[in-house]
Amino acid sequence: MVDEILKDTQMEADRREVALQRVGVKGVELPFQIKSMADGHQTVLATVTLTADLAHRFKGTHMSRFIEILEEWRNRPVSGHEVREILQQTKAALKAEIAHMDIRFKYFIEKKAPSSRRKSILGYQSVFSGTMQGGTFDFKLGTEVPISTLCPCSKAISAFGAHNQRATIRAMVKFVPGKFVWIEELAAMLGKQGSSEVFPLLKREDEKFITEQAFSNPKFVEDVVRDCVLELRKDARVRWFEVECEAEESIHQHNAFAYQMETVQR
Repeated sequence: MVDEILKDTQMEADRREVALQRVGVKGVELPFQIKSMADGHQTVLATVTLTADLAHRFKGTHMSRFIEILEEWRNRPVSGHEVREILQQTKAALKAEIAHMDIRFKYFIEKKAPSSRRKSILGYQSVFSGTMQGGTFDFKLGTEVPISTLCPCSKAISAFGAHNQRATIRAMVKFVPGKFVWIEELAAMLGKQGSSEVFPLLKREDEKFITEQAFSNPKFVEDVVRDCVLELRKDARVRWFEVECEAEESIHQHNAFAYQMETVQR
C-alpha cells in the first residue's frame, strides 16, 4: 500500500510578498540543562522562544521542526556555545537567514548567611538570548538579583530609623569573543551593590548584621545602578551591558527606577 502524500500548505507560494523577521514557537515549557560554573549543570524548568525569519515567497513555516530541535537539545547541558549550535541547526532546518532563541529559567545558587554561615538556596530569574544572522552570532546573558535598599534621604532627615525596601537589579551582558561570564559571577557582583544582600535563611545574628549593614550603607536606586555600571566597566570580559534597579517602595505607591546601557570600548 502506497502511503498517502499529505499536502504541504506551508510551502505554498504567498503572493503578498511580505517577508517576516521572526516566525516560530513561543512559551515552550520543558526541562533544560544549564551549564554551571562548577563544571556541572543544573536542570531547570525553561520557557523557550525559538524563531527564524520567513521568506516572502512562503505561506508559513514548519512549526514542528522547532519542537524537534528543542527536544533534541533538552538533555544536553547548554550555555552560550550550545545556543550558537542550536541556532545554526535551526537556520539549516528552516532554510533561514536569521534564527533567534530566548531561554528563560530560574537558576538556583547556594548562599551562606553573613554571620551564622548557614547555607540556603536562592533562585535567580535568568535568560540566555541569542541571534544568528548569516555567520554572525550575538549572545546575551541576563539575570535578576534581589537586594534591599535603605533610603539616604530618609536616614538624613529622620530622628531615628529610615525606610528600606526590597529591590531588584536586572542586568544583561554581552561578552568579548572567547570570554564568558557565569550566572554565579554576575549574580554575586550585582548582589553586593545594594544596601545589603538578600538571603533565604537568616538567624538572629544574621538579621542584626544585615539590618545594621543596610543602615550604614544607604543607597538610592541611582546609587545602585551607578555602582553596577562601575563594576561592569571594570570587567574585561564585558563588551556591552544594560542594567536597571527597581525598588518596591515601602512608603510610596509607586516604585523607584534607574537604568543604564553602555557599549564598553576594549
